[in-house]
Amino acid sequence: MKRKKNNSYVMSFTTGGLFRRGSLEAASLFLQKRSWDAVRKEIMDKNLLQARTVSTLHRECREIVSRLQTLNDEELRFLVEADNREQGYMLWIAACRRYTFIGEFAVEVLRERYITLKVDVSKEEFDAFFNAKSEVHPELFEISPTTRSKLRQVLFKILRESELLTSDNTIIAAMPGAKLTNLLSRGKGRELFFFPVFESDLKGMTH
Repeated sequence: MKRKKNNSYVMSFTTGGLFRRGSLEAASLFLQKRSWDAVRKEIMDKNLLQARTVSTLHRECREIVSRLQTLNDEELRFLVEADNREQGYMLWIAACRRYTFIGEFAVEVLRERYITLKVDVSKEEFDAFFNAKSEVHPELFEISPTTRSKLRQVLFKILRESELLTSDNTIIAAMPGAKLTNLLSRGKGRELFFFPVFESDLKGMTH
């Protein structure tokens, strides 16, 4: 049976990282303008991302907006008002929502290693995960070794910039505050498992 296209992974996170500064700028603009088209126009017209080329500006703008569009208004307000650590957490949530591959890696590798008392995540874990997912997502077989290496590099960069992984790939336990925990609990709930955290600890973080 032919695989439905909407079951395929989107794997377009080959450049950049968490895009913290640009994401905060874009989120603030959206809360003012209430239109993602208007946000894109202002970013492009004023080069708010300070990109060196138009193609880079367009690519980064598209990436930032596609992630932020996964957040609702309350989550966007939280993002622009939160402290540095929780801004990173919310942007990590946006990346996990935007990319099913990243979300599944978060739950099945990052958190799983943490709760089984493993201290780190290595490139070998990424490769094993990628190979396992290729069995169910044959589109991954079409990705070249170079692109696969870039995907791994960017994912690990996002994790470090989200303060969930150290520079030597040691897992950092997440400490989401009560407000963020409650925000995420209202939705699918299981999204809290995108973080390296024990379920018992999460219960103590909610009101």
